[in-house]
Amino acid sequence: MTGIRLTAPAPGWSIDADVVVVGSGVAGLTTALRCAAAGLATVVVTKARLDDGSTRWAQGGIAAALGEGDTPEQHLDDTLVAGAGLCDEAAVRMLVTEGPGAVRRLIGTGAHFDTTDSGDIALTREGGHHRRRIAHAGGDATGAEISRALVEAVREAALHTVENALVLDLLTDAEGRTAGVTLHVMGEGQHDGVGAVRAPAVVLATGGMGQVFSATTNPAVSTGDGVALALRAGAEVSDLEFVQFHPTVLFLGAGSEGQQPLVSEAVRGEGAHLVDASGTRFMLGQHELAELAPRDIVAKAITRQMELHGTGHMYLDARHFGAEMWEQRFPTILAACRAHGIDPITEPIPVAPAAHYASGGIRTDLRGRTTVPGLYACGEVACTGVHGANRLASNSLLEGLVFAERIAADIVEERPGAGPAEAGDHRAPSPLIAPEARSTIQRIMTRGAGVLRSAESLATAADELEALHNSAALAVEADEPKVAVPGVEAWEVTNLLLVSRVLVAAARQREETRGCHWREDRPERDDENWRRHLVVRLTPERRPVLRRTETEAFGPVGPAQAPDCAAAPPTHPADVTEEP
Repeated sequence: MTGIRLTAPAPGWSIDADVVVVGSGVAGLTTALRCAAAGLATVVVTKARLDDGSTRWAQGGIAAALGEGDTPEQHLDDTLVAGAGLCDEAAVRMLVTEGPGAVRRLIGTGAHFDTTDSGDIALTREGGHHRRRIAHAGGDATGAEISRALVEAVREAALHTVENALVLDLLTDAEGRTAGVTLHVMGEGQHDGVGAVRAPAVVLATGGMGQVFSATTNPAVSTGDGVALALRAGAEVSDLEFVQFHPTVLFLGAGSEGQQPLVSEAVRGEGAHLVDASGTRFMLGQHELAELAPRDIVAKAITRQMELHGTGHMYLDARHFGAEMWEQRFPTILAACRAHGIDPITEPIPVAPAAHYASGGIRTDLRGRTTVPGLYACGEVACTGVHGANRLASNSLLEGLVFAERIAADIVEERPGAGPAEAGDHRAPSPLIAPEARSTIQRIMTRGAGVLRSAESLATAADELEALHNSAALAVEADEPKVAVPGVEAWEVTNLLLVSRVLVAAARQREETRGCHWREDRPERDDENWRRHLVVRLTPERRPVLRRTETEAFGPVGPAQAPDCAAAPPTHPADVTEEP
């Protein structure tokens, strides 16, 4: 296998399995439960504890056509509109058609959703939805309830789990097929240090990469590890430039960094208003749905108002809800606001956009298969074609459910046995980036590739990221590496730098404004030239190359079907860069 890998010690221990699932959110645990139920020896690897993934932070809910008068076709229409011309319609149709059944099976697993007085599932609205189709739990604690139910099911099934483990790289056999992963377990226990889980099927469900930005709703573990691993393994990634910034994140002050408290879109779904300091609603006339417009439109409107008024935030006004509604419907958000000195019952909530969700990721087909045989991707780490240029609110949990079931079905059907003897990992180790560069990368990305982008800002970001990479590479050549001993912080930062450079490269090449990709210098949507996906793969020379594909390109993928990644050279020289 050509390419590169993270600099790490050789595995000192190993586990054998049929399937290894990396990640413990809705996508990973659903896949693992389905595989285990079919009799496959399944190992779950998670970066922190089982319930510490991104799923537990989801507030609003899960979208599905469950209500009277709603249909999958209407859900499809709303999803396609939000995706701004880049959704794969076949993927969306599959999602909305199979979604209601998947939600009911989740309930069968033990998840409890809020109900009406008549016992029906209580449904609310969020941005971009023309119907009430968002099922929620605990008022605004949907993700926590889903995570609880799935974690309990995993423990009841006695699945082999490895917690506090950072996945490093993919293992392959002599024919280039997946043979497992290397990982580093943090802390003492049955497994410690660098080891391997050897399995012919690997499912990446590692979540997002929000930590490439200074302010994000993502937990600290969301450092793009799955996308980085896939790139190093030779898989294709797609649409990485489309990072959704959630419009309403609690503003904690200028310069606030790390995970920020989310103020769910469901608050607007129940009638909250976006206002400026004078109390004027500024979304009226901007879109037919006003505050419930798709997230990219609302985030842009808030950003424009912030620039117009010279402030770092706008306000979300829900004082008219009253104490009872706040306490019963949004207890989690109420507690978070009060913890930061804001009482939404008596005052508007200061809000600003923050990095929230990656619509792009590892390119898959409708069964979750990537371009590397035996490697699957599911959830936020994947690009299935469902989200297009902008994810419709609350479609993410549904996507995780539906594609998890499809991946498990494909693995069970294929039942891959052990391949040829493992050839060993002969890829060159990449220079590691010093842990202290993390905040530098985040500031570069926030300044140059945040909500507002331009050719100038992206070029500056590309140069600064390149300088970080070159500094590490030169230090290795001089036999003075910046990271003498590999460790979790250095591996994470190295992953952050790789995904940041690919994201910036794609954003530079997409010379238009579409969905959550907003180019100030190219303010119009250009369907003639850019109703295309940007697909990236690292060449054997360790350089990411971008090519365009049609919107219907999310068919079966694999080495035989994947076009030559170097067929269409990128527009900008900086788009072809050496991987960190």
